[in-house]
Amino acid sequence: MLNFVSGYIEHFTYAGLFIVLMLCGLGLPLPEDLALLTGGYLAHRGLIQYPFALGISLLGVITGDNSLFFIGRHAGSRILRYFGIGRRGENSNIARIRNFFERHGNRAIFYARFLAGLRALVYLSAGSFGIAPARFFLYDLLGAVISVPIVVSVGYLFGAHLEKIVKYLGGLEHLLLIVGGLCLLVYATRLLVQRANEA
Repeated sequence: MLNFVSGYIEHFTYAGLFIVLMLCGLGLPLPEDLALLTGGYLAHRGLIQYPFALGISLLGVITGDNSLFFIGRHAGSRILRYFGIGRRGENSNIARIRNFFERHGNRAIFYARFLAGLRALVYLSAGSFGIAPARFFLYDLLGAVISVPIVVSVGYLFGAHLEKIVKYLGGLEHLLLIVGGLCLLVYATRLLVQRANEA
């Protein structure tokens, strides 16, 4: 897969990097970090310029994220019905999710940028539950300004060891998902204990 992505981006250079990253944001079954690493790797080889690789990568990531957000914003009710949320008797679920985004939406959008497995769901939900576009853009941009340069720079600085880096990041993503799952479990347990104490 690495050779395919590298070959495609190398052939189409900056436009290829932008298109791949935008499609990753829209759900292309390809890890976004792999495309970012490849952009850095091609800059390492001198096929594209490092500052332009950073700029195009950031633009591609933000475009993909915001496209997904607007899909949620315009098709959110249909998506919710598809997953069984919003059917008769489910209004309390919608109220809880909406309340979550009102209280914690900024952090959810920011941290989702670092969690590949949850990113698409959070961004679609943010659009579906009425997060303001400017608010989404700001917190997504803040996350991307941190994450994108790090991954592109790793590909650029350690291009000779890219295969090992990709394997390592794959393991790191799984670790982050486990940590995120444990955090959710702790949060859910805390809510259950609070409700039990109130009853």
